[in-house]
Amino acid sequence: MKRTRPFDAWKMIAVLGAAMMFLCLPAVLAVAGVDNVRDTPRSRAAVEAHTPELSEALAEKGLRLGAPVYLRLTKEPAVLTAYVANEEGVYEPFRSWPVCSVSGKLGPKLAEGDMQAPEGFYSVAPGQMNPASSYHLAFNIGYPNAFDRDHERTGSYLMVHGSCVSVGCYAMTDKGIEEIWTLMQAAMDHGQSAVPVHIFPFPMTAANLQRHADDENAPFWRSLAPAWEAFDTTAHVPDVRVIDGEYEVQPVA
Repeated sequence: MKRTRPFDAWKMIAVLGAAMMFLCLPAVLAVAGVDNVRDTPRSRAAVEAHTPELSEALAEKGLRLGAPVYLRLTKEPAVLTAYVANEEGVYEPFRSWPVCSVSGKLGPKLAEGDMQAPEGFYSVAPGQMNPASSYHLAFNIGYPNAFDRDHERTGSYLMVHGSCVSVGCYAMTDKGIEEIWTLMQAAMDHGQSAVPVHIFPFPMTAANLQRHADDENAPFWRSLAPAWEAFDTTAHVPDVRVIDGEYEVQPVA
């Protein structure tokens, strides 16, 4: 009888190591200070396909492709909205997409493997854009941020991506992520250093906060509300900082 060769443990280690290097690449590039969005045939095809329609749709609203972009996302309803700055720097709503799939429930991500999708204030630099994602196209939101780290929250590689399947991320349809990618890449190509991505459990109205007042996450959600209110009042993206472990919206200069 032919003897079965035992599996070489070192080969498994090599495979896992290579896989982790691939997964870590966007974060490594972000730390290294990548100034331009990397591209692949897939991302180039997406940009070429959507640029004409997006340019026309933006122009109809007095906006242009390449202007700064702000993304605001809610879990309930599961919607991602892109706002685009006009010539005066005022952000106007451009387009919303349903989030195709999101894992977990209302509430922030606390620990690696809890299957929760993050809530809070994040930003995406060019190095966090992944045109070779296994989920069509993707960008790393930058979790954990300073607030998350201060509160010892753990997790990694939390994305907004395509393919409509989520394991702790925010999954869009492929068409949706292609349009979002095209807006973000154009903004970055025209000088936006990072796209702010603000994630809320729900629209932060007084009625919604009252409806969830007994939830264990209510104190955290109330800390997110000032940024929501500031944007709705000024149509400028608020400057949110972490001071003594808490989110604080800075006064407009």
